[in-house]
Amino acid sequence: MLHNITFEMKAGEQVAIVGPSGVGKSTLLHLLGGLDRPTSGDVIANGKSLAQLSPDQLADVRNRDVGFVFQFHHLLPEFTALENVLMPARLHGDDKPETVERAKQLLADVGLSHRLDHRPGELSGGECQRVAVARARMNQPRILICDEPTGNLDGEAAASLQALLERLARDEAAALIVATHNLEFARAMDRVIRLHEGRVDESARPSP
Repeated sequence: MLHNITFEMKAGEQVAIVGPSGVGKSTLLHLLGGLDRPTSGDVIANGKSLAQLSPDQLADVRNRDVGFVFQFHHLLPEFTALENVLMPARLHGDDKPETVERAKQLLADVGLSHRLDHRPGELSGGECQRVAVARARMNQPRILICDEPTGNLDGEAAASLQALLERLARDEAAALIVATHNLEFARAMDRVIRLHEGRVDESARPSP
């Protein structure tokens, strides 16, 4: 449960959410991304009050304005990497040739242009997470929300994904918010929000 949490993020800002397991990091991200609704208070995203939106409107916001990357990639196993990346666009009927080309370019951006036709079972854990990042970017979201995105990766793959997320958010001026136990990852962010027992304990960059 979260209590009296108030903060703002600007376009292009990179923010880490840190704290021990069970303090509400994932809950906070789910509220920010419109996956859950708060019992009180509100979330304003791109000038829209999420609390005032209908379920269909909220689903549209999640699809168009927010990109999600979770600890587990949640790729659809029966689809190829390219088909998984295309899924957010296809959900609102966009399957134009230029959309397919964008999906291919997104996979090229994450170093997977040679893996377009591979299914998740044929990819490494790091490669699956890179596909998930490409999928999150498909509709050019203004907000990229990542919940322990490196939690299941080894050191090298985690560092590579971290650098990728930072670069993509910077290049696209998207707000990047990451829940992580990795303090090295957190230190690279512009700002850190530390949660303790469902409350903001402090907002500061961790000590080097």
